[in-house]
Amino acid sequence: MKKLILSALALTTLFACGGGSTNDATSANDSTATSLSGSIQIDGSSTVFPISEAVAEEFRAVQPDVKVPTGQSGTGGGFKKFIRSEIDICDASRPIKKGEAHECDSLNIKYVELEVAKDGLAIVVSKENTWLKDITVAELKMLWESAAQGKITKWNQVRKTWPNEPIKLFGAGTASGTFDYFTEAINGKQGDCRGDYTASEDDNVLVQGVSTDKNALAFFGLAYYEASKDKLNLVAVDNGAGAILPTTETVMNGTYAPLARPLFIYVNGNAAKRAEVVTFTNFYLDKASALAQEVGYIALTPEKITEQKTKFEAFLKELK
Repeated sequence: MKKLILSALALTTLFACGGGSTNDATSANDSTATSLSGSIQIDGSSTVFPISEAVAEEFRAVQPDVKVPTGQSGTGGGFKKFIRSEIDICDASRPIKKGEAHECDSLNIKYVELEVAKDGLAIVVSKENTWLKDITVAELKMLWESAAQGKITKWNQVRKTWPNEPIKLFGAGTASGTFDYFTEAINGKQGDCRGDYTASEDDNVLVQGVSTDKNALAFFGLAYYEASKDKLNLVAVDNGAGAILPTTETVMNGTYAPLARPLFIYVNGNAAKRAEVVTFTNFYLDKASALAQEVGYIALTPEKITEQKTKFEAFLKELK
């Protein structure tokens, strides 16, 4: 009888601990139901990084044995690692390019694109700049297109009422999804940009640069402006319908055009066969709206989040 009781207790304990089946992705929807282990590699967009970092931190609280290192090598850099299967999830501030998608197809890498938040690209100047309140899309193109290099060097060349002072520009590096999005939205062609500006994948470097020079202008994600608004002035953008500042409302309703954009994560299909990755991705979608707002981005509607969850569930079924 004693042996029977001990056997029953052991069996009960086994089921309570999940029976050791931590790699069963189909039962991984509840982040607290099963104790998981392993590592989830995330890299990519510096814009999406604050959301992923916040999600990873909260996930560690419920699954402490799962390591979730999160990098920020830029969207382009992230996709290179994603294609080489060095990471499980790629943060992206733009959709995957045709060439990148083709490389994935040629290597039989399946993936799913999940939208996690929205963002507006901010045009900013120093607090010392009292004259640049608004700028048109055409003026932004005049400043940033490749043809401007070496030619458009003074502010009064862009608008006559602006001072005869040297232009200093700061912006995202060429590996950044922010760079790709900005150049296509403003210059009409992805990657078309003057080369004589200070580029960095680290938005904090851009904030520091523009905030200390009254003749400087920069572009980067709205969240980084919100975190540094004591040092910067926000510039309204006029696309022909009047000058609009980026806010939650103007980004969501599309009036802050053309510099409002969706933010994504891309999940590798092979990685999605692992329970910890499935659980983390579901956890990410559950927490994305609250944490996106917390770090300065614009949350998706509940309906949009449900749409992403359904999309992920369908992707998992396709993998079986």
